[in-house]
Amino acid sequence: MVKKTARASHGTPAVVALEKAGVQHTLHPYEHDPSSDLSYGMEAAEAIGVDAPQVFKTLLADADGKLVVGIVPVDRKLDLKALARAAGGKKAAMAEPAAAERATGYVVGGISPLGQKTRHLTVLDESAEAYDVVYVSGGRRGLDIGLAPSALLTLTAGRTAPIARD
Repeated sequence: MVKKTARASHGTPAVVALEKAGVQHTLHPYEHDPSSDLSYGMEAAEAIGVDAPQVFKTLLADADGKLVVGIVPVDRKLDLKALARAAGGKKAAMAEPAAAERATGYVVGGISPLGQKTRHLTVLDESAEAYDVVYVSGGRRGLDIGLAPSALLTLTAGRTAPIARD
C-alpha cells in the first residue's frame, strides 16, 4: 500500500485522521452516480473494481440507548442482535439517518468509521480479518479508503465480532 497525501478535494476528516496517525492507506475516488440503482456500497465496489465482500459499509445502531458503529461487507446486512451482543447489550435498532449524520459529521452514503465527530464503540465484522486490505468510506460519497483491518481497528479503538448476515 502506498501512503497518499491528503489533497484539498480528499481532505475529509477520515483522510485527515489517517494522515495525522501516519497510517498507510490508499484513496479511491470515483464519480458517484445519484441515479444508480445500486446501494452506495455496491456502487463503490463496482466503481473501484473490488469484490463486494472486501468493501465495508459503516452503519450506526442504537444499542440499549447508546450509538454503536457496525462495519459489515456491502453485500451483507448488519445483524442487530449480534451487534447488541458485541456491544454488551441486549437489543439494537438502526439509528435514524439524521441522528447518524449528527453523531458522525458525515452524510448517509458517505459515513466513514474514521474521523467521526464523536468516538463510538465500533465493531468490525470478523470477515475483514480474511483480507490484507479492506475498503471503507472516505467520508463522502464517491471516495473509498483502502487500509489494513488492523489499522482500522486501531484508529477506531474497535473490535471484531460476527455481526454480518446474508
